[in-house]
Amino acid sequence: MIRQYELVEAVRAYDPSADEDLLNRAYVFAMKAHGTQTRDSGDLYFTHPLEVAGILVEMRLDVATIATALLHDTVEDTIATLEEIEKLFGKEVAFLVDGVTKLSQIEFQSDKAKQAENFRKLLIAMSSDIRVLLIKLADRLHNMRTLHFVESEEKRMRVSQETMEIYAPLAERIGLHRVKDDLQNLAFAQLHPDAYQSIVSRLRFLREQEKDILTPIIEELKQVLEENGIKAFVAGREKKPYSIWRKMQQRNITFDQLSDIIAFRVLVDTSSDCYRSLGVIHSTYPVVPGRFKDYISTPKQNNYQSIHTAVIGPNQHRIEIQIRTNDMEEIAELGVAAHWQYKQGISHDGRQYRFLRDLLDILEKAEGPEEFLEQTKLEMFQDQVFCFTPKGDLITLPRGATAIDFAYAVHSSIGDHCTGVRINGRVMPLRTELENGDQIEIVTSKTQHPSPTWERFVVTGKARASIRRFIRQQKRQQFLDLGKTLAQKAFRHEHLDFNEKFLAAAIEPFGVKTVEDVYAYLGEGLKTTSELIRILFPQHKPKARLKKGVPKRELAKKHKEEALAISGLIPGMAVHYAGCCHAVPGDHIVGIVTTGKGVTIHTSDCETLEKFMDTPERWIDVAWTGTSPEHPQHVARISLVVIHQPGTIAAITAIIARENANIINFKIKNRTQEFYEVSIDLDVKNLDHLMGIIAALRMSQRVLSVERG
Repeated sequence: MIRQYELVEAVRAYDPSADEDLLNRAYVFAMKAHGTQTRDSGDLYFTHPLEVAGILVEMRLDVATIATALLHDTVEDTIATLEEIEKLFGKEVAFLVDGVTKLSQIEFQSDKAKQAENFRKLLIAMSSDIRVLLIKLADRLHNMRTLHFVESEEKRMRVSQETMEIYAPLAERIGLHRVKDDLQNLAFAQLHPDAYQSIVSRLRFLREQEKDILTPIIEELKQVLEENGIKAFVAGREKKPYSIWRKMQQRNITFDQLSDIIAFRVLVDTSSDCYRSLGVIHSTYPVVPGRFKDYISTPKQNNYQSIHTAVIGPNQHRIEIQIRTNDMEEIAELGVAAHWQYKQGISHDGRQYRFLRDLLDILEKAEGPEEFLEQTKLEMFQDQVFCFTPKGDLITLPRGATAIDFAYAVHSSIGDHCTGVRINGRVMPLRTELENGDQIEIVTSKTQHPSPTWERFVVTGKARASIRRFIRQQKRQQFLDLGKTLAQKAFRHEHLDFNEKFLAAAIEPFGVKTVEDVYAYLGEGLKTTSELIRILFPQHKPKARLKKGVPKRELAKKHKEEALAISGLIPGMAVHYAGCCHAVPGDHIVGIVTTGKGVTIHTSDCETLEKFMDTPERWIDVAWTGTSPEHPQHVARISLVVIHQPGTIAAITAIIARENANIINFKIKNRTQEFYEVSIDLDVKNLDHLMGIIAALRMSQRVLSVERG
């Protein structure tokens, strides 16, 4: 355990003007507050905040951050209060302690919703002060170092998975590579203990077999560079077990097939020395193709800069080499902490970091904490590509990102209104995956809006959250409009005066907040117009709507002057077409208000309608009033019995193609030696189009029968 004077001396070693009194008081207060509390390891609890402080001292952070590390569990786990912390240690320390405490209150919860809420709080806290994240990462690192003392295997697995999915990527995003490596390896050891032990054993065996292979390579690299007038510090290290395991998984190879287990760092004085060193190394040793990366000219989002290359080095060892300056090395090791550390007057506002601004944007657009966490995991886990705007601005995106992802990365409004893209001057589809160095020009239109299909091929959380938000808004508006129409129709049917002011009386019974919510509930089928009328007019006796035995086709013909026009409602939002009967324009149709879906359209002779005869309030009259140009095709299903002989299926598909229809599903249901029974789903314009296809199929000698299915 670090002693009080040792901690103070360690801080003063890099910050001679450090407030010793603040550190001493925080040390003593935390030690007394935790008293005889112990951890799962049996150690005094105070060893934990002390170890967290030690990790942050290694990053050379300011006194307020170190004091917060000592105090970070006092409000949560002792009788100390936040007011007491502020009075004794000041507002800055109290603010940081409060930020960390709010996160600790629901940490390690098994409930996914609570885990998501915890991450949401972490984002908000670290966007106000990035030091909250640094303290949290140090806290998690020490908890992972002692996780093996926790008896519950389920808890160890859960905490390790959370560390791998959230905290390690966060550490990488702010450039804390050493912390990221430690978190990943500790989590890997818990999640895949056999694989971890196997790799550790193989590394140990490799070291014993090859003895000291690092020193000769280091000396030769230094000599080669010195002979060319470059003064450099060269160091080598084995790659971490998790890094090795991930490469084995990605490349689908064994440990023995890995040839770049050792990595070397070359540290020089200037950027120009980096490129000179690269030239010397490439002219001395054979280069491994496809392994060169220049992060000096295009730094990573966390400001990491380095040149990466791989060569066949001394004694035919395949080695990876990273070349950077001493300043770049400091940033590579300490990340954001290297920018300000103990210095005074430096902004700690997390919003100055682009990745945090992007996460905040996702948070704003996500429907809830769980969706936010889902999108953020996707955002943080992927490798990156570097693209440019026409003005030369660098945009960093996950690998696999499309032009739509790029548009949303530039600005949400550009993403919402993008209609096309030019990649390196060529017009390309919006779903095109981007490559390193691409120059992207987005074409926009005020009339363009996000399509639900975009969500299938975007990869960034920001794009997906923006698209989902637009779809939610559209869906709500559709439900709202539909609900208002249903309410007006119901009032007319019951000969009641419709006045929007009346609907305020339904707000509380419906459990909503506004009249618009009342309409939306009606449109979505969560409440019925019968319930609404009973609330507003409790003495009213409703008129009969349906009678047993009335033919369903007759029901569809009634009240056509009040029929709901479905052309203005977007399929998949407020309107769904029933899969049992596949109505198309020209069919006699009826609508059923379906819970959570709005209106489901059936043909008037659909057998499924029998199930709704006892709920007349869910029946509504609907009518085709033209087809929306955005959705000109409707799905129809036909069933055929055809002769079992070569060329039959080809003949059927050729007939359908000649009739300008597209097959979207083809299924052989039954097969005998003589016949096939086939079910086909088609895109058709209307009933006439469908009947034309059926007539053409009936003309074929290979088709014995064809009916709507």
